[in-house]
Amino acid sequence: MQELIDRIRREGHVLPGGLLQVDGFLNHVLDPDLTRRMGEAFVERLSSGAEPQVDRILTSEVSGIAPALATSLVVGVPLTFARKTVPTTWTSPLYQADCVSRTKGSRRTLSVSSERLLAGERIWIIDDFLARGETLRALINIVTQAKAELTGVGVVIEKTFEGARQRFTSLDVPIVALAAVDEIHEANEDQAMQIIVRSG
Repeated sequence: MQELIDRIRREGHVLPGGLLQVDGFLNHVLDPDLTRRMGEAFVERLSSGAEPQVDRILTSEVSGIAPALATSLVVGVPLTFARKTVPTTWTSPLYQADCVSRTKGSRRTLSVSSERLLAGERIWIIDDFLARGETLRALINIVTQAKAELTGVGVVIEKTFEGARQRFTSLDVPIVALAAVDEIHEANEDQAMQIIVRSG
């Protein structure tokens, strides 16, 4: 997705630890037109010209919600997002899975009400990043608990050098990245920051 690649190159910032900050258009400020086109790109790539095999989109709060909502609007199915804090209003049994936050470095539990993810549903997981694969692993765990069927995974940005995709080769479902970041170099005295990014 060339428009996304251009925005990453122009607006992305490298933070210590190899973190990529793109909060000017993806996970703090949202560009509505770009976000809509991300949803269209996910539907096109995960469907491959055929009828989309999906009944529900699943993501994690907060940063996954925007691209997941755009995708759900394009394909016309509901969106469920896993919560990091369980509301007191939830009374049904929960599907839960732990993961470690890449940006916060802390363990968290993702939760979905059993009323909002149903057995037999075909699920696409849509998220903002694929780096170490912690969030994706937790969401797949929740899909399995619900006895639903994972039929596709879409991420806005994949950090390929962190190797997460290899952890999911046994899934036998399409994993689509709209942009792939192959290298990140932090700025130093002799060299400017560099982000090596290409189409996913």
